[in-house]
Amino acid sequence: MDFSIKFWDRAAERYARRPVADVGAYEKKLAVTQQFLSADMRVLEFGCGTGSTALVHASRVAEYLATDASSKMIDIARAKLRDQPVPGLRFDVATLDDYSGQSESYDAILGLNILHLLRDPDQAIHQVYRLLKPGGVFISNTACLSDTRPYLRLITPVGKLLRLMPYVKFLSRKGLEVSMEREGFEIDYKWIPETTKDVYFLVARKSR
Repeated sequence: MDFSIKFWDRAAERYARRPVADVGAYEKKLAVTQQFLSADMRVLEFGCGTGSTALVHASRVAEYLATDASSKMIDIARAKLRDQPVPGLRFDVATLDDYSGQSESYDAILGLNILHLLRDPDQAIHQVYRLLKPGGVFISNTACLSDTRPYLRLITPVGKLLRLMPYVKFLSRKGLEVSMEREGFEIDYKWIPETTKDVYFLVARKSR
């Protein structure tokens, strides 16, 4: 098992108890996302964590599949779903690679706080593009630490060696946009929260 998956399995209970760091920014991202959702949509979220965002959005679409590589995260998400049933919402232990045989299957895909935790974000963007129907949207929220905290490059290898933190990719906002556009996406919306400048919220549309 990949070390990062083990890290998130161990962190799942603590992660579930942690309050949202910036409630205002989170609520704005929820509101913007819902502007791009409609009742007939089929939606995939990868890296869903303990499922809080999926539970908010799923009632607005026809089908919502939320996935995470950590089985412990999905266990917590499924427990939440039992307490708060939402028709059409399903939680699965999976990664984007598990859907490599599909194409043009989803109207919207969410990847929130996940691209910077992947070893090959460009490949993930490619897979998302393939999975989206023409005109579908990719909604992402990504830590772009090359722009805001480049000094952490010196710290993260030690943290990973000591098993105190997962793998982290140092991305930049410009590099992320270039990766999206090179794949064929058009950027519909971009936002940097004033209080949490590390993250970059993007809505990118697959060219028709």
